[in-house]
Amino acid sequence: MIPRNGAGVEKCRPAALTGRMLQPSEIERALVVTAHPDDVDFGSAGTVANLTDAGVEVVYCLVTDGQAGGFDHSIPRTEMAAIRREEQTKAAAEVGVTTLHFLGYMDGTVEVSMQLRHDISRVIRQVRPQVVVTQSPIRNLDSTYGSHPDHTATGEATMCAVYPDARNPFAFPGSACSELDDWKVDEVWIPFGPGSDSAEAGVVDITSQVERKLRALHCHVSQHVDPAAIDERVRTWFRSNAEQHGLAEGRSAELFRVIDTR
Repeated sequence: MIPRNGAGVEKCRPAALTGRMLQPSEIERALVVTAHPDDVDFGSAGTVANLTDAGVEVVYCLVTDGQAGGFDHSIPRTEMAAIRREEQTKAAAEVGVTTLHFLGYMDGTVEVSMQLRHDISRVIRQVRPQVVVTQSPIRNLDSTYGSHPDHTATGEATMCAVYPDARNPFAFPGSACSELDDWKVDEVWIPFGPGSDSAEAGVVDITSQVERKLRALHCHVSQHVDPAAIDERVRTWFRSNAEQHGLAEGRSAELFRVIDTR
């Protein structure tokens, strides 16, 4: 068994930044790794819809079931995990995703452990993606919600899984991961993190996907007290992204820090 504590875990992020992103025609498979259900829908659902429309196979990997989320005290905590898995499965279908891996970690307790690195590496080796989309491993002091500790831990563990773990044929000897062929991811895309709003950011026009993105977000019924407010915030937010990066008036865009991991 690989230890679950973080002892001996090194920071291991490839650092190269490029403004150019792989295009859908260059991608066969993409893997999205997030801490909670609905994280992907806020950050990347429009991009995911673009990819699946282009024939790219997109797979989701959820580290936790989001069982600590929600606002309705009448829902037993013992039921929340199943509710949120169902909500995320429905949301994924809205943007063309049918394969989801739920790792089953406890919401609110995610750490950069060797076990988590192993589990994400195993999914990378199973899916064999050219692109991994994940959360920032770096706390953004201007974004309290975006820097949830589960998010930063998931981002760091995923970066470590991308490099060095998943590509190292000698990593995790004797484990389930070691039974799978090693795999090198070409790029990592990180929404919301430092550099994602810079002039070198990867800009994805999602204008034609905004309604699908909103439908995906609305699948997370257990999380939204005021769905109409979500709509307005999302529309404003992603139009501002597009305007900031020179897209025509009325366009919407998702932004990513693009890391070349080849």
